[in-house]
Amino acid sequence: MSNRAGERAVVLGGSMAGLLAARVLAESYDEVLVVERDAITGTTTARKGVGQGRHVHGLLARGQQILDELFPGFTEEAVEAGIPTGDLGELRWFFNGRRLEPGTTGLLCVSATRPVLESRVRERVATLPGVTLLERHDVVGLVADEGRDTVTGVRVQSREPGSAERTIEAGLVVDATGRGSRTPRWLEEFGYEGPEEESIRIDLSYTTRRFRLRDEAVLDGDLSINPVSSPSHRRGAFLSRIEDGLVVVSLTGVLGDSPPAELEGFLQWARTLPVSDIYDAIHDAEPVDEGTVFRYPASRRRRYELLDRFPANFLVLGDAACSFNPVYGQGMTVSALEALVLRDHLSRGAVDPKAFLSDIAQVIEVPWQFSAGADLGYPEVEGERTPEWEAGGAYMAALHAAATVDGEVTATFMRVAGLVATPDALMSPDMMRRVEEGARQAAPALTA
Repeated sequence: MSNRAGERAVVLGGSMAGLLAARVLAESYDEVLVVERDAITGTTTARKGVGQGRHVHGLLARGQQILDELFPGFTEEAVEAGIPTGDLGELRWFFNGRRLEPGTTGLLCVSATRPVLESRVRERVATLPGVTLLERHDVVGLVADEGRDTVTGVRVQSREPGSAERTIEAGLVVDATGRGSRTPRWLEEFGYEGPEEESIRIDLSYTTRRFRLRDEAVLDGDLSINPVSSPSHRRGAFLSRIEDGLVVVSLTGVLGDSPPAELEGFLQWARTLPVSDIYDAIHDAEPVDEGTVFRYPASRRRRYELLDRFPANFLVLGDAACSFNPVYGQGMTVSALEALVLRDHLSRGAVDPKAFLSDIAQVIEVPWQFSAGADLGYPEVEGERTPEWEAGGAYMAALHAAATVDGEVTATFMRVAGLVATPDALMSPDMMRRVEEGARQAAPALTA
């Protein structure tokens, strides 16, 4: 085996972050074991371990590219399976209550529900040589050497009644258990300091229902309709065409404002959005399920890279390291980027946890600043507002205004938001000129 790092790696958590970690670990370990508390094989519906699984999900463009890199033909297979697709910049976007001028990005958006997308990734991972999905098992704790300098395995217990705890030895353990990660507690139990945490409290609520439209012509051929919430228009929504000829609609409220789940209240809430497009699409549609609610209190970043000490043979990634406000759709793509970081470290031999955690901190930084900066636009959200943040917010407001009249501004913004281009692309001389001219052109409509 090329780039062989060891005999066995264990991944804690079988969601997207864990599956992508398992994919790259399979290149370097004889055996990769994915420990997951839920039953996941053959599952294409939302499960308990992914609380937000029923709601609209966004896989950013860079994430889509990485899936195609790790699983050749992934997007092509999704299209052949009938999953709707479209250009990211040509979706029906609304910022501050105004529609952005569509702009072609060349970046494909695959509009699958989270369970279906995850199931397609899981199927590909499960076929890899040496990969085993250990379902319906709880993680009890880590196992370390006598000096607690090195993690040597993990203690697990089957969820079958009467099952005994057992230890699985491993040359590498990866925590991909999400927001509920117990790594801070495990570190303290081993005599290490816990990580510093940054938190941005947004008190977000998602309420989601699926519908079968009476007439799909109401979408005018669009893949999705997205009036994005903002400080000026706090109620937002996402409507996406999905598999089986259905649409899924997630209504979003911030700072404790929660959309109702029952149908009449759901529709009335949709009428309060800054644009009528979503209500027009679903007011006479056939509901195919009951409403479900997901509450997300705060974005949270654990700064493991700042720790002086960290045990060998142990890594943390995905939401266990940083959990983003899901409105911005960054989580799965950041996990995919972190998988590429892991692959790079594995190519050099044994992975140094501190070096790995430092490198994924760089991956996290841009999307964290993007989402945290946007959430700080709500005056009630606590956090430091620097002069740089003020200047950045003013520029983004002008950019969003310019995007209502200039599709190239829309396309560039979507490339950056999709993590394909760096934020520098928004500050090029040509883009700054377009933003200035577009904002000036849009100003009469804004004040009308």
